[in-house]
Amino acid sequence: MKIKDKYRKWKRNHLKMAMKNVPERKDAFYTSWGEETERVSIPKNRNYTAELGFPGEFPYTRGVQPTMYRARLWTMRQYAGFGTSKDTNKRFKYLLKKGQNGLSIAFDLPTQIGLDSDDPQAKGEVGRVGVAVDSLADFEEIFAGIKLSDISTSMTINATATILLAMYIALGESQGVKKEELSGTVQNDILKEYVARGTYIFPIDKSMKLATDIIEYCTRYMPHFNSISVSGYHIREAGADALQELAYTIADGTAYVDAALKRGLKIDEFASRISFFFSSQIRFLEEIAKFRAARRIWAKLVKERYKAKDPKSLMFRFHTQTAGSSLMNNYPLNNITRTAIETLSAVLGGTQSLHTNSFDEALSIPSEEAVDVALKTQQILAYETDVSSTIDPLGGSYFIENLTDKLEKRTYEELEKISRQGGMIKAIEKGYIKRQIEKSAYKKYKAVSDKQEIIVGYNEFKDNKSRKEKFMIEKHNTQKEQTEKLKSLKKKRNNKKVRDNLIKLKETLEDEKQNTMGAVIECVKSYATIGEITKVMKDVYGEYRSN
Repeated sequence: MKIKDKYRKWKRNHLKMAMKNVPERKDAFYTSWGEETERVSIPKNRNYTAELGFPGEFPYTRGVQPTMYRARLWTMRQYAGFGTSKDTNKRFKYLLKKGQNGLSIAFDLPTQIGLDSDDPQAKGEVGRVGVAVDSLADFEEIFAGIKLSDISTSMTINATATILLAMYIALGESQGVKKEELSGTVQNDILKEYVARGTYIFPIDKSMKLATDIIEYCTRYMPHFNSISVSGYHIREAGADALQELAYTIADGTAYVDAALKRGLKIDEFASRISFFFSSQIRFLEEIAKFRAARRIWAKLVKERYKAKDPKSLMFRFHTQTAGSSLMNNYPLNNITRTAIETLSAVLGGTQSLHTNSFDEALSIPSEEAVDVALKTQQILAYETDVSSTIDPLGGSYFIENLTDKLEKRTYEELEKISRQGGMIKAIEKGYIKRQIEKSAYKKYKAVSDKQEIIVGYNEFKDNKSRKEKFMIEKHNTQKEQTEKLKSLKKKRNNKKVRDNLIKLKETLEDEKQNTMGAVIECVKSYATIGEITKVMKDVYGEYRSN
């Protein structure tokens, strides 16, 4: 008897009788995008080589490296940055001392949107959600005592990515580290800002020009630096479900590939330095399937649509962060469990680097104790368990493989919808992507409000005990410190050289054929501030106004 016939017989007999005696729970047995979850999965006929393959081989479903974590563990890269550059330098050194092996910088909102700390619009936000950076002088303090040749650094920056990358290059030069030797990632994914985060500055076409400038520059001069990290994380945090996160991230990725090809680059020149950034949410099995599907979809797209020949061009390499949106401000210690589960799904899904959120992040900037617990969560997983001893340990699971197939199929359907909109940029301009995310966010809100989805300690299993949570007290004098530093900087620097470099930058921006990176590097080396550089860019490019 065939397996399908046996399955039908099992449903008619054993399952029907069991459900009559003890009915199934009334939980919501659905994926995050609303598809009913399989009660039990059975084997399916599949072409192993075409659909799964071996680790390190097309289509990379089982991992991008032949050895994965048996040779080298994922990079433990805790996202950090707050207050002044000195505050952040202290936190970085603390993390490195605790065993972290990569840095990841969080920038405050004024830095993200090109405002100096003394700008009236920056009031109340300086150093709040990240470190305040006004000039190269701040970078010099952030990395004081940290040699750029010894670490890789990820910078979560988008609208002002050219300026911050220029600062990193200039800092490396001052340390005697050539740009060709620098390693790390600049996020540089501006498209998701228009649908998820809102820290855009310029019109979409001008923003894409700047993003492509970075891709071109890194391709030519920075072989060890990832020129873009296409970020589904923020899309998911804005309310998207797993399917939307996957589809919109892939669609953003193809938009950047198209822009680079139009610039004249060849696919095998730059594709291997494109990285991705995903959220790892609490739906453990669903997330693992999402990561596996992402590798397979990207490999097929780059091979079939863009005709890449280099196997490295097909590799979907990604960083993962556990879900900020799953952190609760009541019962914060429960967040340790949530983060551990999300960490495990990222590792079983084959991530290349990982940030684990701190249990008190829903309350404040993470305390040192919480940061230590978060990092040790990764270290326990890496060194005390056996999950890194074999590659893709859940490969072959009937449920995981079937869900991976479903996600791949549904993602292609979503990509086709975006194509009918005229591509990702047109879909963003029409408001299509934002509307879909908002619909998904509302659906999630309703499910939690109606207790169709249970969040322990939030909408169920609460107690009335009063607790005093300990959390880090934010400094209130950061803006004053930064303003005084700026004032001193402008007195000491060569202001004529700054003005001359800003004029050259304006001339470069006015010539659409010129790459802006060289001119921006000269500006930051003369200690022009992020606000001064952004103002010149605004004068030439204008500003984006959402509908």
